[in-house]
Amino acid sequence: MTGQDPDAPSNGPDPASSVGAGLLDEDMGPSSALAHLYRGEIHRMKFWRERLDQTTNWVVLLIAAVLTWAFSSASNPHYVLLVGDAAVVMFLFVEARRYRAYDLWRSRVRDLQQNVWAVGLDPEMEVEETAWRERLARDYRTPVLKISTEEALAHRLRRVYFALFTVLNGAWLLRVTAFGETPWPESAAVGSVSGLVVTAAVAGLHVVAAVVCCRPRTWHTEGELLDEDLRERSDR
Repeated sequence: MTGQDPDAPSNGPDPASSVGAGLLDEDMGPSSALAHLYRGEIHRMKFWRERLDQTTNWVVLLIAAVLTWAFSSASNPHYVLLVGDAAVVMFLFVEARRYRAYDLWRSRVRDLQQNVWAVGLDPEMEVEETAWRERLARDYRTPVLKISTEEALAHRLRRVYFALFTVLNGAWLLRVTAFGETPWPESAAVGSVSGLVVTAAVAGLHVVAAVVCCRPRTWHTEGELLDEDLRERSDR
């Protein structure tokens, strides 16, 4: 029997170098590995979606408690509503951070939906972006958040938080004008801070939130519901 030198180079291809080769070839179709990958991304996206909803539920409960306490007695100080404002701002930043993580998983799901499942369901459809595999592989190797904190804040303000701020600040304005023991602006004072200064601060913060919420921007988040033509397509 002829021995073989273990140090001699192998004539066949290195198995490690061909890992993933042909994973999405047309004659092979989406493999079971890809199906498991897609299911895993859907699970992570759902998990972070639930964390977003959980934060929003906390904020709604907080606002309900603050409003109930502030209007339960005329002797209760109005600035508890401002404390509620500060707490909602804190939750907004927490939710914006969670939304950036949620967008990371959702962007991968959208890549797979647009370039694998949509094309697989319609054989006549062509992949619009040929470099999507390289981009997705790079994202798996080195994950990067796709959107900035400011864009995440704007998205959550548009969806939920600007309406909540409007309700809370409107309740505060009603509290210091219609239910104040002294006329406005004295009724809006907090300690040694005059009512005009407090009112200007509340109004200024509300305007800042409106600017962040509504200013024109290019959205980088991977959300199909952000498509402006979505309603038009549904009406056809």
